[in-house]
Amino acid sequence: MGTNSWGIELWDQFHNIGAHTLKGTDFLDKYGNFVKDRCAIEIEYAAKLRRLAKNYQPKGKKGEDEDNEFTSHQAFKNVLKETNDLAGQREIVAENLQSQVISGITLLSKTLREERKKAIQEGNDLTQQLVSQISALDRAKRNYEKAYREAEKAVENYQKADADFNLSRAEVEKQRHNMTLKCAQSDDAKNEYANQLQKSNKLQHSHYHSALPAVCNKLQELDEKRTQGIKEFIKCSADVEAQVAPIIARCLEGIVRASESIREKEDSFKVIERYQSGFQPPGDLPFEDLSKMDSESTHNSQTNFPLPNHPTIKGTISGKGIKARKGIFTIFSSNKNTITADGMKDDFSDLPPSQRKKKLQSKIQELQKSIGQEQGARDGLIKMKGVYESNALLGDPQTVQGQLKQCEHNLEKLKNELRKYQILLDEMNTNHNNQHSPQPNRITHHQNGNHRTSRHSNGSNDDGDEAVDDARSLSRSASENNVNQQNGAQNGLLNINNNNNENNNNGSSASPESGLGTSHSSLPGSGQGSTNDQHLNEDMYFESDPLQPLGTCKALYPFDATSEGSIPMAESEELYVIELDQGDGWTRVRRMVSGNMMEEGFVPTSYIESTLYA
Repeated sequence: MGTNSWGIELWDQFHNIGAHTLKGTDFLDKYGNFVKDRCAIEIEYAAKLRRLAKNYQPKGKKGEDEDNEFTSHQAFKNVLKETNDLAGQREIVAENLQSQVISGITLLSKTLREERKKAIQEGNDLTQQLVSQISALDRAKRNYEKAYREAEKAVENYQKADADFNLSRAEVEKQRHNMTLKCAQSDDAKNEYANQLQKSNKLQHSHYHSALPAVCNKLQELDEKRTQGIKEFIKCSADVEAQVAPIIARCLEGIVRASESIREKEDSFKVIERYQSGFQPPGDLPFEDLSKMDSESTHNSQTNFPLPNHPTIKGTISGKGIKARKGIFTIFSSNKNTITADGMKDDFSDLPPSQRKKKLQSKIQELQKSIGQEQGARDGLIKMKGVYESNALLGDPQTVQGQLKQCEHNLEKLKNELRKYQILLDEMNTNHNNQHSPQPNRITHHQNGNHRTSRHSNGSNDDGDEAVDDARSLSRSASENNVNQQNGAQNGLLNINNNNNENNNNGSSASPESGLGTSHSSLPGSGQGSTNDQHLNEDMYFESDPLQPLGTCKALYPFDATSEGSIPMAESEELYVIELDQGDGWTRVRRMVSGNMMEEGFVPTSYIESTLYA
């Protein structure tokens, strides 16, 4: 046994050794609780990291998907991915700590407590045996002392009796017999005392030199085992952390790579691609002579108002039919200008030219992909039908016929859609260079005189191309509902001739579904239509109570009417405002043709500057 043995060095400190081992086991449990709390923190941290990454993931809302094309957004998505991976590594740390450390600590603590309890009980039993033997020794010693004193007294009494000649021989014999008895008892007590002393010394020697030191050494082994366990568990905790360190390092490297993937110039170029309208900057603003405007306004009011009842050769709705306007435009919007899931019109006419062109190209690519998929499905059905026809045991060809017809119908529908968007794209490429850039939308109010000037707009994205496309959509609405979708798509799109303000009359007709009159292509002087048509239109649009003008307007840009209900106008032409823009981007105006004839219709609000009467 070495000099560091508790059994030798601490032979008399069994009680303190027991208290120390108890504290050591409690400390082991304390470290176990520490690891448990750390596991809980790791799990909570991982859960919060995952929740954080989930909360900041793109929700697929309008605009977020488009923003994902920027390198900074893509880098941030990679950061979220790496953050989620980091959370996974923290979960692995918690799982390994639970399986490798906490479970080991729990098992070791249980084993140590059980073995310590046995050792303490054994030490207590040994101590109790020694105490019992010492007690027996003390009793034997006391008995021996008592018997020895009684024997001495008996000897003394006998000697006195033997020396006293007055006593009888019987009394002397009695004292001698008592002396002999007490001496025998004293000898027995002495022998018992000697025997107990021998036993006590032997037991005490064994207790302090072998039995109790063995128990102390066992407790020492348990304590060293506990200490070694704590050492291994601490190292294991570090190893668990070190195992995920390379993966965490790769996650951090991924975050660094994500940051390095950000290209500020590329993002700037994508901003240009997204918001470029394709318009040219506006020219200089003209000088507005208020004196001439006042005189012209006074002259117009004196010569033209109040207006007599005249037949209207051009118009959509007037007088008592004003409430029908909303329903009519609802028909148009439901047929053609439907709103897609992203809040735009299906022909993208509410976008600037450049953005509309990109949307059309994207739509064409999407349709081409869908057509390819439908063609593949159709070819598969055709092959399946051929197999069934060649071998009736494999299946009935009629079961495939219905699917084949549906596939052909879907394919034809997609081709018509593709043809429609290709025509829109070709028409836009043809007419894009002929469009003028509208001036920035603004609203001005003049308090000088009895009028105010305002420039109306249907939104920040209104422009010349949008207005023209909105006008086109009006005439396309009825024709595209034709059963023959191919002819409808071909005839539903109009070609604009900006040089002579004439329409291709293949694109519009007086559709009874629209609720509107004959288009401007039947106007006098247009080279289209007969006199009978003109008189017919005059009879159809005769009004006994025409609407009074709300003000005047000046055309900022030329406009070629391409749909039912719209009228053309030349740049700087002055017209009368009959009905204000009701949120659809169109203003109803009136033009005096000749004599008492009037022409009414709708023009884009962004193409005019209105002066309303007070």
